[in-house]
Amino acid sequence: MANDGTIGTRLEQADIGEKPRGLWRFFVYSLIGIFMFFIPITLGGKNTIPLDHLVSWITAMLGPAVKYLILGLILAGTIYPFASGRWKDSGVKTLFAFLNILGLATGTMLVFEVGPALIFDPDLGPFLFNKLVIPVGMIVPIGAVFLALLVGYGLMEFVGVLVQRVIRPIWRTPGRSAIDAVASFVGSYSLGLLITDRMYQSGRYTGRESAIIATGFSTVSVTFMLIVAKTLEIMHLWLPYFFLTFAVTFLVTAIVVRLPPLSRIEDSYFWSATAQPEEMVKSRRLATAWRDALGMLATAPKLGANVRDNFKDGVLMAMAILPSILSVGLIGLLLARFTPVFDWLGYIFLPFAWVVGLPDPLLAAKASAVGIAEMFLPATVVAGHESEHLRLVIGVVCVSAIIFFSAVVPCILATRIPLKVWHLVVIWAQRVALTILIASPIAYLMVGR
Repeated sequence: MANDGTIGTRLEQADIGEKPRGLWRFFVYSLIGIFMFFIPITLGGKNTIPLDHLVSWITAMLGPAVKYLILGLILAGTIYPFASGRWKDSGVKTLFAFLNILGLATGTMLVFEVGPALIFDPDLGPFLFNKLVIPVGMIVPIGAVFLALLVGYGLMEFVGVLVQRVIRPIWRTPGRSAIDAVASFVGSYSLGLLITDRMYQSGRYTGRESAIIATGFSTVSVTFMLIVAKTLEIMHLWLPYFFLTFAVTFLVTAIVVRLPPLSRIEDSYFWSATAQPEEMVKSRRLATAWRDALGMLATAPKLGANVRDNFKDGVLMAMAILPSILSVGLIGLLLARFTPVFDWLGYIFLPFAWVVGLPDPLLAAKASAVGIAEMFLPATVVAGHESEHLRLVIGVVCVSAIIFFSAVVPCILATRIPLKVWHLVVIWAQRVALTILIASPIAYLMVGR
């Protein structure tokens, strides 16, 4: 690994024998984070991860007040772009700022039970608000608190160095990008994209590397995967679903990086940056990983400050996402119900769904297609379907597709990463098709038809 900047300083400190105070934090905080996100337990007859139990308990404690709390987040998220002036930054931000107004109007009608009858169709407004908006609005800020434990005390750095030697030949990115991938999978795509953009502008990633990371690693987080799993009623398969999604997502990325348009993006550094290519660790990998983890631990903030900052970021993220789920999600559901748009788009994926023997291949193709609008929508299309095989595969598609217009696309376009809208649409189609081909046979072995 390159001995430059903060990481280099951390390694040098570790080499001369300095150990950070509170070494126990690496083990205790990391283990608590792992437990909260990855160890299912049974409480009250319900088997799920502790974070989900906690969110369900807090939601139940709030009772009817929860819908007003969520509406408050939607209101704040709608006002924020205009109050900060960010709605003027680009055409895409302007579009989404006004879509937020639609989301606020929809949320207000649902909470106060006024408006056209169509909004109150159980499969439209109430479904979006009760099954998606409320769970997301609760789980993202609460989950952010425990993410502070999982990613803030050296575990990410330790894992990143250990996997460095496989990253470059498989995904054609530096070993550093393992941190981006973990940050996205256990944190959020917005955090991962922030890291990627900074690394690109500082000369640590090339344009092609940053594009690969942004479209291949910047997945929705574990907390969002929970919402998908709950919507599809596959929480009893949580760990198999998580690891299947993780494996398929990164296998698809390994293929897509070798296809245009990603393979043809210029492999050069940001124009104003000094190139800082990564030096590979060739010996003492475990020791280096441990030293790097200790270096991170030495500069880690106190628990209280870390939790506070992460909770604040979680609230801001929820504010940004909730209005777009209601607006873009409602538009997508209306288009799916009353127009043939996604039926037409779904024909792109019909041959792939058919060739792998997915149950109800036309529905599977349509569900896969609607994901370009909002990543939750494929789950809504097949929710309640009798085939667990189909629900499991579409659950993987929701995450592995990565690219969707309600949130990820605006985030990518707001960075300096050299990706255009047409790049994103093509990459999305490639990822969906490959996910269907890879995930369906494995899911069949796991659950049958």
